[in-house]
Formats: sequence, C-alpha cells, structure tokens
Amino acid sequence: MGRYTGPKGRVNRRLGVNVYESNGAIKSLERKEFPPGMHKRRKKPTNYGLGLAEKQKIKFYYGLRDRQLNRYFNKARAIKGNTGESLLILCERRLDNVVRRAGFTCTRPQARQGIVHRHFQLNGVTVNKPGIMVRPGDVITLRKRPNLQNLYKHIAEGVTIPQNDWINFDESSLSAIVTTLPTFDDVGLIVDANQVVAFLSR
Repeated sequence: MGRYTGPKGRVNRRLGVNVYESNGAIKSLERKEFPPGMHKRRKKPTNYGLGLAEKQKIKFYYGLRDRQLNRYFNKARAIKGNTGESLLILCERRLDNVVRRAGFTCTRPQARQGIVHRHFQLNGVTVNKPGIMVRPGDVITLRKRPNLQNLYKHIAEGVTIPQNDWINFDESSLSAIVTTLPTFDDVGLIVDANQVVAFLSR
C-alpha cells in the first residue's frame, strides 16, 4: 500500500492528535473531538490496539510507510540507550522533517513534495530524497531560481516555526543550518515511545 492520501481530518480525529498540520485537518479535530464513524459505545481498547494507535501516530506524522518505520526501528535497536527515543530522533533527522521544522513549509507533505520536485539543496547539492538523514553542519538552501525563491518566501512569511534549538533558519536568505543533532525533548509529537517499541517488537 502506498502513502496515505485520504481525508487528513479523519486521521487526526481517529488518533486524537494533530498528526496532520493543515488548517482543515486541525479544525476537524477542534470541531469533533471524537473518532469518526458510527458513534456506538466502544469497547475498551486492547494492548494491541493501544500500541497500534501509537505506531500510527509516528507513521502519519512523519509520512512513513510500514517498511520504512520498521527499518528505522531496526536501526534504533542497534543504538545504545532508549530504543523508543532513538527511533523518534531518527525520524526527526529526516530531511523533509527538517525542512518543515526550519520554516520553509507549512506541513511535512508540502516539504516532501518540494524535495521530490528538486526545489532544495543540501550542502550545495540538489536532492530529491525526503528520507536523507541530516547531520550537524548541514546547510539546506533553495535552488537559485527566482520562481522558487518567491514561492517559498511567500510561504515562509505565513509559517509558524515550531520551537527548536537545533536548526538555525535565516528567513532573509531562506537557508537553514543544522547546528546539532535533535534530542528526545525536541520531538514535537506526543506519543508513548515505549508502547511503539513493544508493538514493533512483536
């Protein structure tokens, strides 16, 4: 199955968290703070159901497929320390997430589309893979094309930049520098990482 392209508001309502940041999806959860569908009395969720919901938060928030998430999980298990925290830090280091966190775009899907369409450069090299892992010292810039500069300058003016201390974004030059690796405290998603680890370890 490919990437999810259905109604984003339904996902936010199902998970009870704004994993999608578009205005319509956020308003959908604000208007109806209950899951979609026929609202009969619901059974108490099982441990499997709770773990699945937490996993889905990560999957939709970062725009991952199950295979990609499992690959990150296997990498996280090989890293010393808390596996759940390492998993989320790996997801935070994705290029599309950094482009969003810096303030180039309003949402992660928008950032991913821009990267795939070769709008961005990493250390002076044009890239088209949203899953590239950034490192401290990496510089993210736009290609030197007037139409792209004008487009993203207009977008950046209306973007609320998530608070973070590991990315420096210069709005005047439309460039971002990764100053250090993110920590677990920099993760903006509210998720129970331990439940995700237990679910993916099954």
